[in-house]
Amino acid sequence: MTGPSIEDLLRQEVPQVLGALVRRFGRFDIAEEATQEALIAASRQWREGAVPEHPRAWLIRVAYRRMIDMLRSESADRRREEQYVIAETMSPPIQIPGYDDSLHLLLLCCHPALTFGSRIALTLRAVGGLTTAEVAHAYGVTEQTMAVRISRAKQQLRTNGVRFETTVDDDVEQRITAVMRVLYLIFNEGYTVTAGPGLTRTDLTAEAIRLTRLLCALLPDHPEPTALLALMLLTDARRPARTTVDGHLIPLPEQDRGRWDRAMLAEGTERARAAWTPRSVGSFQLQAAIAAVHASAPTAEDTDWPQIAALYLALEQAEPTGPVMLSRVVAVAQAFGVEPARELFDRLDREHDLLGHPLTRQRAHAIRAHLDDAAGQTSEARSDFLAAAEMTQNESEARYLSGLAGRSLCSGLGPGADRLP
Repeated sequence: MTGPSIEDLLRQEVPQVLGALVRRFGRFDIAEEATQEALIAASRQWREGAVPEHPRAWLIRVAYRRMIDMLRSESADRRREEQYVIAETMSPPIQIPGYDDSLHLLLLCCHPALTFGSRIALTLRAVGGLTTAEVAHAYGVTEQTMAVRISRAKQQLRTNGVRFETTVDDDVEQRITAVMRVLYLIFNEGYTVTAGPGLTRTDLTAEAIRLTRLLCALLPDHPEPTALLALMLLTDARRPARTTVDGHLIPLPEQDRGRWDRAMLAEGTERARAAWTPRSVGSFQLQAAIAAVHASAPTAEDTDWPQIAALYLALEQAEPTGPVMLSRVVAVAQAFGVEPARELFDRLDREHDLLGHPLTRQRAHAIRAHLDDAAGQTSEARSDFLAAAEMTQNESEARYLSGLAGRSLCSGLGPGADRLP
């Protein structure tokens, strides 16, 4: 096994090992540190041809021993000393056939003791394997701010003595909502990565889809997880057509739809249809419906943009966030023309500061550039294209936007229509 393959294997096993330790001890803060030390040991000891037959069991054993050592070394009162004696008599966590500790950890990280934002941040870090910088990008805050937030979340769990156990008193619906948001953000980060030469990270999108499938299996009668899975499948189906061979971004109107993944489109469309219940429509049901409309159009010109604009209006009423508003601007431009879209953009910017908010400013500049360019205001468009290019750390997006800045005219609305809100 080569080095990169070992890295992939370790990343895949992180939530399983961490979840097993937390399931046994209930101490997230120490379990995470013990897991990291087990990973370091594995990266040093595993060589080509030397990966153990059962790598997860190996990692769990090493992490378990390290956790016992850390528990012993803590300065503790009598109650803690008694806990250590108990811990020493416990066997390492076992692997339960058919039991997925990563999903268990997902649910447990969304504990009611934490704020909604902290649940998402902590789960992205622990289960999704995102770096603190990537989590910060998903939130639109600085890396330092996010590091503090995650640290406080861990401290809150420790202070409250949380053992990550689900009881009948827990707000299960609230936990499910937080879990779905976590999976959505993991997928979104993988679909268009924060920084680096590539546009996507297929490991993140694949992991988000895998965990969402598990959530759907756990909640077969809940429409929103099914809709979330449909949205992911319909969106990820476009991935083969999103870039050229040399990694340059291809906007949605210019994509070769023959390269879209037909199996994903078929499953996603069917799941979107199954999730639609007019009596109770959630945000993921609306987004899945939008993705299904895109998928049903044989060409970009055949897209039912008025229907998409109407769905985005409903989504904005349910979830009035900046990214959703910007997506509606794109849909209005395609459905009703540039001038109505520019008027809508200006009004929303005045009311919500889309050009100034950290979470929306890069995309807002890009969309305004496309609108101005389509209206013949090429100088203003060029300035916004350059500003948007400078704001992104994704090299593929930066090249695309810089290239548009160098042209006098451009067609379509670029990446705005090919990104999740």
